Amino acid sequence: MPANFFRPKTQDRDRVPPGQILTEKFPVLTYGPTPRVHPEDVTFEISGQVEEAKAFSWEALMALPQSDLTADFHCVTRWSKLEVKWSGIKVLDLMRLIQLKPQARAVLIHCYGGYTTNLALGDLLLEQNILAHRLFGEPVPRDHGGPLRLIVPHLYAWKSAKWIRGLEFLDREELGFWEVNGYHRRGDPWKEERFSD
Repeated sequence: MPANFFRPKTQDRDRVPPGQILTEKFPVLTYGPTPRVHPEDVTFEISGQVEEAKAFSWEALMALPQSDLTADFHCVTRWSKLEVKWSGIKVLDLMRLIQLKPQARAVLIHCYGGYTTNLALGDLLLEQNILAHRLFGEPVPRDHGGPLRLIVPHLYAWKSAKWIRGLEFLDREELGFWEVNGYHRRGDPWKEERFSD
């Protein structure tokens, strides 16, 4: 087993999905170059199957209710980190400002740098999901997705898209970058949904 990784202690085993090992560090895994996005340049767009498309500046996002989230973080590459502390805007608080059309079924998450990932509507609209701009009390570092990152703690971490710039609501599922390239369309770590069949 590589240094800095370890098997969960007995009291933590029920928190660690099958096939995962723990780390106290926070590895950085990214495909492609890391975008340089400054908070003042952020425009967060809501589009697709909504009654009215909207765009939020950084200032507008910071004016929304702010929340904290402590959640375990599971990477598809088989490492997990327990009790990661995020702060930001709950997805449900943002969605109070958005009226979805009845045909909305899924969402494609768009990021600076061109990355996309998909979620079913039911996986997005959960109490714990957050648009995070702080990690352990500090601004989310660029390598970890700053200035703004989506956190969807019940799925593998590639669904917690870095450098997020918008949500496009769809009437049907559309696969994102890793899903098109062989990753599972949903990514439940407890079912080991790592790759498509």
